[in-house]
Amino acid sequence: MRILLFILRKEFIQIFRDRMMLPMLLLMPLMQLLILPFAADMDVRHLKIIIVDNDHSPVSKSLISKFTASDLFEIYAISGSYNEALKLIETDKADIILQIPHGFERNLIREGSEKVAITADAINGVKAGLGTSYLNAIIQNFNQDIALEWSNATSLTPPQDVRYSFWYNPYLRYKNFIVPAILVLLVTVISGFVSALNIVSEKEKGTIEQINVTPIKKWEFIIGKVLPFWLIGIFDFSLGLLIMYYVYGIQIVGSLSTLYLFAIVYITGILGFGLLISTVSHTQQQSMFVAFFFIMIFILMSGMFTNVESMPPWAHTISSLIPVTHFMHAVRAIVLKGSVFLDLWVDMVYILCFDVVAIAAAVINYHKTV
Repeated sequence: MRILLFILRKEFIQIFRDRMMLPMLLLMPLMQLLILPFAADMDVRHLKIIIVDNDHSPVSKSLISKFTASDLFEIYAISGSYNEALKLIETDKADIILQIPHGFERNLIREGSEKVAITADAINGVKAGLGTSYLNAIIQNFNQDIALEWSNATSLTPPQDVRYSFWYNPYLRYKNFIVPAILVLLVTVISGFVSALNIVSEKEKGTIEQINVTPIKKWEFIIGKVLPFWLIGIFDFSLGLLIMYYVYGIQIVGSLSTLYLFAIVYITGILGFGLLISTVSHTQQQSMFVAFFFIMIFILMSGMFTNVESMPPWAHTISSLIPVTHFMHAVRAIVLKGSVFLDLWVDMVYILCFDVVAIAAAVINYHKTV
């Protein structure tokens, strides 16, 4: 134990001596958690719409007023030519065209129905899909208003009353979904990169040979290398929870002890995985490239932005083997739903299996030889 304390003292001296290390470990996660959720926002607002009104009737103007009353759309222009509106789409000045045909009001009165045309810029599929959905909802609301206004009150069939109930995120705030995921991502990146550079930095400095000839045991060396960054990872996670609560107003519905239990186990495994990368790399550049490769896979296949269940079977299998997927699911479930440990024990099993494999491989692969 005395030898382990000396190793820990050495590691902390190195950390505090490096002027870039502490800002990278403490300030970088703070700034990223304050900035990234505002950039990684999938909510679509203020879409620029061009309305081609070929009718110029009171009814068409009533439809146009529906869009001015919503913050979902901004009327960029009201044009009389579809070709001119299409040019604005092609030059990225607008997102959607709504074309109202000639005789719109007359056909509504005579036939009881009329068609409008919607043209959307689908380069950004998410924006186009959500934009047309919002547009359809506004048009459906306009249809109901027209039906109530024009129908005979005695023979009017009241429209169906559909009421929605959104559990765990009643106001559909996308930040409630993305902020816990970004917190998981930052803890993964910080813990993974720092531990990946750990042993290999000793190799580049030439001090690993001096350590190898000492009576330090392998397990003492591994724990001494991991424990300081494990404490920093827990500190970063705690700092992220405070930002999540005070900046974004996201309250932790579930148990804080269960959340920290998952964080402790997960950070241990990620540090072990980074240490494994460090043992097989010969330079810091090599370890950074290898760590970046795996972290990119973790980000893209963890369900951070997309639904894991919608992936192809082979990708879904890979995603289920990635520890980030299970930790992210656990954090979201505890923070937003108030899930207890018995609801998430399967995720814990996956994370523990990853911990055992990563740490065992790192210990076995580290050869304490001159």
